Amino acid sequence: MFSCWLSRLCRGLSTPTGRVTHLIQGSLSRRLMLSSQRIPELSSFVARTNTCGELRSSHLGQEVTLCGWIQYRRQNIFLVLRDFHGLVQVVIPQDESAASVKKILCEAPMESVVQVSGTVISRPPGQENPKMPTGEIEIKVKSAQLLNTCKKLPFEIKDFVKKTEALRLQYRYLDLRSFQMQYNLRLRSRMVMKMREYLCNLHGFVDIETPTLFKRTPGGAKEFVIPSREPGKFYCLPQSPQQFKQLLMVGGLDRYFQVARCYRDEGSRPDRQPEFTQIDIEMSFVDQIGIRSLIEGLLQYSWPSDKDPVVVPFPSMTFAEALASYGTDKPDTRFGMKIVDISDVFRNTKVGFLQDALSKPQGTVKAICISEGAKYLKRKDIESLRKLAADHFNQCSVLGKLRLECADLLEARGLVLRDPALFSFLWVVDFPLFLPKEENPGELESAHHPFTAPHPSDIHLLHTEPKQVRSQHYDLVLNGNEIGGGSIRIHDAELQRYILATLLKEDVKLLSHLLQALDFGAPPHGGIALGLDRLICLVTGAPSIRDVIAFPKSFRGHDLMSNAPDSLPPEELKPYHIQVSWPADSEAEKSSLNQPYHPES
Repeated sequence: MFSCWLSRLCRGLSTPTGRVTHLIQGSLSRRLMLSSQRIPELSSFVARTNTCGELRSSHLGQEVTLCGWIQYRRQNIFLVLRDFHGLVQVVIPQDESAASVKKILCEAPMESVVQVSGTVISRPPGQENPKMPTGEIEIKVKSAQLLNTCKKLPFEIKDFVKKTEALRLQYRYLDLRSFQMQYNLRLRSRMVMKMREYLCNLHGFVDIETPTLFKRTPGGAKEFVIPSREPGKFYCLPQSPQQFKQLLMVGGLDRYFQVARCYRDEGSRPDRQPEFTQIDIEMSFVDQIGIRSLIEGLLQYSWPSDKDPVVVPFPSMTFAEALASYGTDKPDTRFGMKIVDISDVFRNTKVGFLQDALSKPQGTVKAICISEGAKYLKRKDIESLRKLAADHFNQCSVLGKLRLECADLLEARGLVLRDPALFSFLWVVDFPLFLPKEENPGELESAHHPFTAPHPSDIHLLHTEPKQVRSQHYDLVLNGNEIGGGSIRIHDAELQRYILATLLKEDVKLLSHLLQALDFGAPPHGGIALGLDRLICLVTGAPSIRDVIAFPKSFRGHDLMSNAPDSLPPEELKPYHIQVSWPADSEAEKSSLNQPYHPES
């Protein structure tokens, strides 16, 4: 009997794909739809009966208890109470019997935390506020409790009050109270939850955590180094879970995803973070089309309901087409002004510099047609464009920069080119597998990473013309920003070893574990990573990715709230067998570590 039960259980766990699909489309999808429509219990397990933002005329006469921050007080008659959900007006009692309640609510400083209990009543006729969701009602208070007072704030908790970013980061816990930060972080949470639902519940992905302490990886971005207690041995923080997710495919997990924390020591970058989050995905037995279809469905499913729906499939463009038409591999396709090759027009020109350009190998003459440019652009605009072109003359991307600069100038004059409500997705494909190293153009480096598979049509060129080999690498671009990148991976150990050792001249010992794994029956596999911070930034229209991260670092990589990174005394460094080596002229800097910290401006 037990064996019969066990066999039925095993059959259920190994249900064929077709049956799983039918099940998902049936009862499971209905349950998900119902669960997504259910109103969450926002006041369960806590002292309040309701949130400040949910009360309406339908609650008239109800006795409620609310908790929140005092946002505004008027003439000691009314105050506005705020919580994460919204605002509500509270009537301060004026009769003598409620003197203690009035004292609490009138004397508490702004942003103090209070709990009030009372009755939901209608506002007097003519005093309704249509701009407030709770503007038809107010709370007639019967009792109040001061839960905590607030000292004088470094800035007001109001979105329209201008604050420097340094001040916002220094007092981040106060900045988080603002409506915009609350909206950004809650939208981020909802999108991530929908992504989990789509991947795990609808498509059978497994959410797996991978290690944070790892070892140095050849190629790619610079990594953070972590000392160990073994002399001369160091960990590195992973710039992505790349190797682990490939090893999970070798391990037969088939479909992996993770909301992964990643780390890159890239120094001072204006809109980058040393630690960031990506939606990391890997699949076995998949090709580019499969990955792209998955991501299109993922974004369509998790897209916020207050935005225009995502239309799939996304258009695609080759790397070569993107450079030729837009001067960049991440084109903003919301507007035209494409780059046009006009070499044939000037083939017989007598103009010297044009003759000189066309006489060179692959020399071309290209132009951008700026519609209504003569009407909107001033002389100083033309001069700034000329300077930009001169400063970037030797770069291939100069026309791409000019195109975007022209758009900035035209929009500054009132012409709308890039609709902020429009989300223009684009796949860029057929990247080169290798690029010349900047410091030594005679050597190669990976355009994506060294685990990217070559294009099947170009494999024969690996041994003769590796610079001509295209890759199975694909990027997802949104409004001119790269929000994701991935590739089909190399699953053949010999091919991987040849690319690492012969073409990239990397030390294969660093990747011996991966090469060994590929020798033990690795399936074909591929994946992608979506930059969650950048995606949410674009969806919310935030000016910086720091506005969609709860506790970001400054552009210099500092935590202005806690003053990290910080120094350590020598006795705490001793177990790690390391010591700080100070430059000869930095004794003053060394002593300054003991001085008060002044945040960045």
